[in-house]
Amino acid sequence: MGGIFPEIGGGQMSGGYWPEGVKRHLRYPRIPVFQLLRSAAALWPGRNALVFGGMELTFRELDLLSDRFAAALADMGVGKGDRVGIHLPNCPQFAVAYYGLLKAGAVYVPLDQHLSERELLYQLRDAEVETYLGLDITFRMPRRVLPRTPVRRVILTSLTDCYPRVSRPVKPLRQASFPPLAADFAELLSYYPEEPPDISFDVERDLAHIVYTGGVAGRELGVMTTHFNVVANCCQFTHWFAGGVVSWRKGRLEVRWPAGDGPERHVVRRGAEVSLIVVPWTHVMGIVAFFNIQVMNGWTMIVSARFDPEQYLLDIGKYSATGFGGPPQLFVPLMENPAFNRKNLEDIRLVVSGAAPLEPQVLRRLMRRVPGLVCEGYGLTECTMGCTANPPSREGVRPGSVGLPLPDTEVRLVDPLDGRTAVRKGETGEITVRGPQVTPGYWRRPEETARVYRDGWLYTGDLGRRDGDGFLYIVGRKKDMLICKGFNVYPHELEEVLRGHPSVAGAVVVGRKDVRYGEVPIAYVQLKPGESAEPGELMDYANRRLARYKRIRELHLVEELPR
Repeated sequence: MGGIFPEIGGGQMSGGYWPEGVKRHLRYPRIPVFQLLRSAAALWPGRNALVFGGMELTFRELDLLSDRFAAALADMGVGKGDRVGIHLPNCPQFAVAYYGLLKAGAVYVPLDQHLSERELLYQLRDAEVETYLGLDITFRMPRRVLPRTPVRRVILTSLTDCYPRVSRPVKPLRQASFPPLAADFAELLSYYPEEPPDISFDVERDLAHIVYTGGVAGRELGVMTTHFNVVANCCQFTHWFAGGVVSWRKGRLEVRWPAGDGPERHVVRRGAEVSLIVVPWTHVMGIVAFFNIQVMNGWTMIVSARFDPEQYLLDIGKYSATGFGGPPQLFVPLMENPAFNRKNLEDIRLVVSGAAPLEPQVLRRLMRRVPGLVCEGYGLTECTMGCTANPPSREGVRPGSVGLPLPDTEVRLVDPLDGRTAVRKGETGEITVRGPQVTPGYWRRPEETARVYRDGWLYTGDLGRRDGDGFLYIVGRKKDMLICKGFNVYPHELEEVLRGHPSVAGAVVVGRKDVRYGEVPIAYVQLKPGESAEPGELMDYANRRLARYKRIRELHLVEELPR
């Protein structure tokens, strides 16, 4: 391939492709998540862990500040297993608080910045969050919600604390006054010593996260994620892209290299990369791929609270970034920016896409501009973050595929109706997963847990197929599957056809019960701004491209797509 790192070839193993230099089985350190930071602070104490606005924090500084926050929480009465909600954008305070609460034995509950009042109330109540960390300038809505929740401790912070006093007056920031009973995050860090409580952990049982998702279960539930789940998933992806075998020795994660292998043969290097971070740390992709894996490997994070394509491209050059990534929605506006084709991307070693399907044409365009690896994977909250990835080499990537199972991960496709019979290669089946990253279940929801986690397997509700080499392709969602005249119809396919019309911005296809056919597909379509089209025209466009049994029976134009 040429470019900035050597190629790693692939070979055939057990009847399927498996990338060279990647082990099928690993050993996973039995350590709590915060030891990833302890290790980085020991290995790279003076290296910047993150850069945000005017603030830089080294790994040692991040470790010490999180010790202080852990001491503060312990003194405030937070104990092992208590839930702490973080309701912040990506910022240094988030990083300090995350590792600090874990050091105090507490459980991280991410609270997305875009939650509605109803959603925030539900999550705080359901997880029984007693400690809330929020932002001063967005506290108006949470202030109305908190009295109706179990929250007993409120800690607030300000982004103005991240900028030097000299430049702060000219920054487009404002600071709001704190309510009388709210603790000031910065003052807590100033007051408390670097003396975290001494907590013992059973990493395979003790929770690190409770993350809310509506994915597999169909309604919002808290996914319990253990310390072992998080560390294992970090180790799987680290080995996939950086090689070597990690072990815990003398308070740090050390790497052993098999004969004939070494860091120069792999995509990324420990203690050497610089990543642009915009994926929210309240998302599993953010907190695992774009936070914990970064820290584990000593990579510097250039952190932004929001995505600005122009600034993002400027930061690539300003910080000599070697990696970036996120959901597919990040790449399209990035590539549409006129500066994208002029930007020197020669230092980029790894671009990661996940959380939603990446269109093959977008992948190919990225690969034309980026000399390093552009890799798409697949995962879900119930498997901590990820369970498959494309091979760690340019020639191994297959556009449209989410790749191969990670080490120690089994992916099985079963009949969507009986949930047991394995389907043949090339046929569509429900994706089931087994591995060290599969979480134990839903927070206080035994019935939903029993339905989704069966006989050691996670039933994802996603439908996929495999090619002859074992590469996985996502087809759609099981719960969206219709049976029309005895045939399986997948709304995802119909939606893709409708989105191919030049006037269509988006489409949702649902099933409606029908006495004659069982179920029939009904479409809801949102047009692009300034475009016009008649429902009949759009139905004709789609139905000409579909088998008879898949044809759309009704189509409605809507201002906003149903969720």
